[in-house]
Amino acid sequence: MENKKPAFKKQLSPAHVWALAFGCIIGWGSFINPGKKFLPNSGVEGTAIAMVLGAIVMIIIAFAYAYMVPKYPKAGGEFNYTKNCFGKIPAYICGWFLLAAYLTNVPMNSTAIGLIVDGLDGNADILKWGFSYSIAGFKVYFGEMIFAMSILILFGIMNILGVKKAGFIQTILSSMLAGSVLILTITAIFSDKATLLNMEPMWGFDRAAALAANATGESIDAFAHVGRQGILSAILATFAIAPWAFVGFETIPQAAEEFKFPYKKVMLIMTVAIIFGCFVYTANNTIAAAAVSNWPDRVIAGEWVLLIGAEALLGNLGKIIVGIAVSCAVLSGIMGFYLASSRLMYSMSRDGYLPKSYGNIDEKYGTPKKALIFCILISLSGPILGREALGWFVDMSAIGASIGFFFTSISALVTMKRDKDGTPRLKVMATLGAIFSTIFVVLQLIPIPGLSGVHFGKESYLMLVVWILIGIAFFFKQRRYFWAD
Repeated sequence: MENKKPAFKKQLSPAHVWALAFGCIIGWGSFINPGKKFLPNSGVEGTAIAMVLGAIVMIIIAFAYAYMVPKYPKAGGEFNYTKNCFGKIPAYICGWFLLAAYLTNVPMNSTAIGLIVDGLDGNADILKWGFSYSIAGFKVYFGEMIFAMSILILFGIMNILGVKKAGFIQTILSSMLAGSVLILTITAIFSDKATLLNMEPMWGFDRAAALAANATGESIDAFAHVGRQGILSAILATFAIAPWAFVGFETIPQAAEEFKFPYKKVMLIMTVAIIFGCFVYTANNTIAAAAVSNWPDRVIAGEWVLLIGAEALLGNLGKIIVGIAVSCAVLSGIMGFYLASSRLMYSMSRDGYLPKSYGNIDEKYGTPKKALIFCILISLSGPILGREALGWFVDMSAIGASIGFFFTSISALVTMKRDKDGTPRLKVMATLGAIFSTIFVVLQLIPIPGLSGVHFGKESYLMLVVWILIGIAFFFKQRRYFWAD
């Protein structure tokens, strides 16, 4: 009698899957980026418009995913769709770039751990011990590195121990995250410390020029984004990274083999996760500006603006709430992207695209143990590179997600034509999804005159080249599979 191969266990409920998607959408960025990217690049109004537009585009793209999940209910999601519609090489390209979107989010979240502790411990500097070195002007301390690596290893082990345990922990973390942001939002609405006047300049400012001129909050209007071109740049600067901001809703198909509910619920779960994500991004950014009277000065100084705003609203309690929220965001992001990355690697390995060992399911725990170990090892690069790498990881995640969205949208169009079961509305949504995905890629990779802060920085281009070269190396290692009939 032939032994049956170990398979995934169907243990994920709708709540678990919502928590997976929402926890992946909201990571460190929604708490750190108001001061680092959103407010200087786009201001309050530009960020709010960009996030709402981004959420609408993601919901449009989600229609293609909801259509494809019942067609190919296997781990791998976009990779499987592309393989069945376009063949081996396009599927490999899609899977490799999607893996970049998922894998970069784990070290990205880990680099924020030291920043969280640094913001909450005042002048104690409890993690700033041992040897240190600088990367891009920021010091990396051994203490921060060891603490972040310990978190990465711990949550990697939790994923190895079984998806049910991981799903339960993810649900708790995501619920605490949403609750904490809701408390801050309600407080800001009813507090006289949060004002519209504080939000100026509403469309952000040219941070690089302001830094070069040693500008202060009093003179920041000279660098504010104004006029049609300035406002358009402000909106597009944040809209261009919407694939990064909302990457996570499409992790749902990666766990399709582990659902214990009907696939027809997928669209609703995705939509709710996207709406929750849009709320958190917009709320955090607005609170950061409204509660801090001199936020441009704080941005120029590189301070944690949201934490300062929360403290202005609620004192130390505000700092504690932000600490809880961002900790839950970081940990749920690590947990969720470990799951998504390992399932994608498992699927690519099972079909011969990656080494065979990554496609084995552990008999005891029912998880792709070796794929998870690989993800853990890759993620340990985050604490080594330090917090300045956050922006580079954002760009890599955005381009990877955009390519995944594109392949899913065009795969849906091909499948609808083949199976003759697509409604006119669904065809329109898939077509729009492909168009918007292409626009995202163009905005990220091609410098457009007059639009500042939209495209990649040089470090991000370098990381992209390195990732492509690693992908080519894996391709040639598995070349017999790709060139076989």
